[in-house]
Amino acid sequence: MNFQELQTLLEYHYWARDRLIEAVAPLTHQQLAADRGNSFPSIHATLVHLYGADWIWHSRWEGVSPTALPAASEFADLAAVRAAWQDIEAHVRALVTRLGEDGIRRPLEYRGPNGVLQAQPFWQMFQHLVNHGSYHRGQITTMLRQIGAAPPKSLDLITFYREQAAMKA
Repeated sequence: MNFQELQTLLEYHYWARDRLIEAVAPLTHQQLAADRGNSFPSIHATLVHLYGADWIWHSRWEGVSPTALPAASEFADLAAVRAAWQDIEAHVRALVTRLGEDGIRRPLEYRGPNGVLQAQPFWQMFQHLVNHGSYHRGQITTMLRQIGAAPPKSLDLITFYREQAAMKA
C-alpha cells in the first residue's frame, strides 16, 4: 500500500463514520442505549467501541499500549462520543501526515491487552482499523433496521469512490 492509497482509506474511514453518526443522530437516548443483544449491547456501546478502536490504535502508534478500551459508561451521550471521535481523528490525521510514505511501511511495536509484544507495518494496522470499522458499522445498520429507523446512506467503499470522483469531475 502506498501513501496515497492509505490517505484514501483514511478519508473513507471518517466519511463512513460521519454517515453513521448522521443516521443515529435522530435517535432518542433510550433507542441508543437499549440492549439489542449484539456484540456490544447497544448502538451507543457499539459507537463507543468504534471510537475506542481509533483511540487504542492511535495510542499504540504513539508508543503507548493501553490495556483496555474506553467503557460506554464514560460517554453520556452521542455528542460526547462524537466530540471524542473528532478529536482522535485530528490526531490520527496528524500522525499519518507525520509518518509519510516511508513511515507507513515501517513496523511499529505495541503490546496487546494481554501484554504480548506485536509488530506490523503501520499500513497493515490502519487497514485493519478500517476493516474493523466496516464490521461494526454494519452491526449498527442492522440495529437501526431492527428498530424501524432509517439506515445510514450507503457506507460502501465503492460509493465513497464514486462520490469522490464526482466531486473532482
